[in-house]
Amino acid sequence: MTAAKIDICLYIESAHMKFRAKVEVRLKPGHSDPEGETTKQSLSELHFPVCSVGVSKAYEIVLNAKNLTQAKKMIDEMCRRLLANPVKDDYFFQIEEA
Repeated sequence: MTAAKIDICLYIESAHMKFRAKVEVRLKPGHSDPEGETTKQSLSELHFPVCSVGVSKAYEIVLNAKNLTQAKKMIDEMCRRLLANPVKDDYFFQIEEA
């Protein structure tokens, strides 16, 4: 990393707070979940009384932001633009100061 990049990183870190976000992305109700169905079947074959299994993705993201409001806006935009497909996925997140 060059000295200029290090200086910029140090400036960004000093001017902002660190936040840790936990994001969960899961299928909306009514969408097929083949991985969940396969897992349910396998657990049933192992004699566990499982009624249903839903599979979701979990992300832990650490980011720099001026404040909690900005951090929430950035995480929401990350979910909408990349992490979740709005047609088939719902997403939920929690943010705390790191």
